[in-house]
Amino acid sequence: MAGQDFEEFVDPVDGTRWTVDIGFLGSRWKCIWGQGCEGILDEPSEALGHGCCSVGTELLDEDEAMAVSAHAALLDPDLFQFSAWAGENGIFEDSRRARTITVDGACVFLNRPEFPGGSGCALHLQALRDGERPIDVKPSVCWQLPLISEHGSDGTARLRRWGRDDRGPDGATMAWCCTEGDNAQVGEQTTADELADELQALVGPEVAVAIRDHVRD
Repeated sequence: MAGQDFEEFVDPVDGTRWTVDIGFLGSRWKCIWGQGCEGILDEPSEALGHGCCSVGTELLDEDEAMAVSAHAALLDPDLFQFSAWAGENGIFEDSRRARTITVDGACVFLNRPEFPGGSGCALHLQALRDGERPIDVKPSVCWQLPLISEHGSDGTARLRRWGRDDRGPDGATMAWCCTEGDNAQVGEQTTADELADELQALVGPEVAVAIRDHVRD
């Protein structure tokens, strides 16, 4: 497992001082959904094909809920297994619109392995078909994982890997966590390059380039 190794980078645009987990971003982690991912349940569940989607997606705020709702309305039924179901029941857990609803044990947007239109996130698949970036249409927590950015009130920020504790009490019972061990350390490039779009969206282009250059040295 890649060890933690934090270094500081300063954004030349706004002066934010980023403390960054270079150990993780310089590793060879990559998402192995569908290629050995055991999910986030209490028992190894690779066959389910759920990945991180066994629970509904927590949304940032009403603006994000509105954006997700708008993108959902544009999904082609042939890419959205639960299109008809969502048409009748909606895509949110309740009227607060703070979380997506689950269907048969996973997020409403997760197409199951047997779906002819393709398994995986319907929002992700639609973005690829439309020539868009998935991070521009998916809920933020979905595209940010396995990274977490934390901002202070003093012009500092921290970028680190997601871990068990970030799932709260449920984290302790997870059978497997992709940022632990070596199972997901199978990438052909650094994690910073693997997650280039995500990294830039989180820390800005200048800091992202500095991080990627640093881990290649």
